[in-house]
Amino acid sequence: MTKPQATATILLGATFMSFVGLTMRMIDQADGFQILIYRSAALAGMIALMACLKRKVSPLSFLRSLDRNDMVMGFALSVAFTTYVFAMLNTSVASTLFILSISPLFAALMAWAWLGERPTKITLVAMGLAIIGVGLMVQSGATQGRSLGNIFAFISAACFALMLTLARRSRKTDVLGGTFMGGIFCVVIGITCALLLGNGLSVSQYDLWLSLFMGGFTIGIGIGFVTWGTPYVPAAEVGLLVLLESVLGPIWVWLFVNEAMSSSEIIGGIIVLTAIAGQAAFGRRPSRVKAI
Repeated sequence: MTKPQATATILLGATFMSFVGLTMRMIDQADGFQILIYRSAALAGMIALMACLKRKVSPLSFLRSLDRNDMVMGFALSVAFTTYVFAMLNTSVASTLFILSISPLFAALMAWAWLGERPTKITLVAMGLAIIGVGLMVQSGATQGRSLGNIFAFISAACFALMLTLARRSRKTDVLGGTFMGGIFCVVIGITCALLLGNGLSVSQYDLWLSLFMGGFTIGIGIGFVTWGTPYVPAAEVGLLVLLESVLGPIWVWLFVNEAMSSSEIIGGIIVLTAIAGQAAFGRRPSRVKAI
């Protein structure tokens, strides 16, 4: 694959992932745990298919290749995916995506503390800007009764960052195995909580197919394309390209379901995206992989 082809593949993957927020807003009656079950089942299936195609192995060989690192990454991702769903349900799509976009900066802090990888001055400046931007969004969320959703988004960003750090430590070339396990763990979490705390497993056909579409296509194919193109593009450029998800996501919900952004979300989001773009463009040790 040439670099232009890889760049287009990554942008296509980010575009697929940008429709997650819109799909969440189109859900009719299903609760968070029910959405989590069916979208995660489709996600796991699509990631397994993409992994088999990318690695040119059979499904059984893919399952046999899963190791302890995949399990640990999967656990971190399962928490990230779960809190991501409830963030989307309890705050705006814009705030959720902008807060989630700081995951690479969280990962840089974790790598500093855990792996001894001291962040560059550019990274430290980006962290400061990101804190200011997130602070504006959190303040806006508090005045609009969205604090819980912003907290979920913050936890999700931290868990995505943990997965990035674990992946870097494991030196794996992709995170497909960990992402697959994250989907499987989410199915287990969703079924358990839906039966004990939620409204059971039954949902309308509309919500079922929408949840399956979300997991299999907007997330599953999106992650697959990003992972597929990543080895052929410098990591710093990948960090910039995947920001397309955070830019397009709020636009789709504004265009199709009239979910407008507050002025604080717009300003905070611009500051966060500027910080992440600066880190990706000028940082010297960005994370090599990214997950959604």
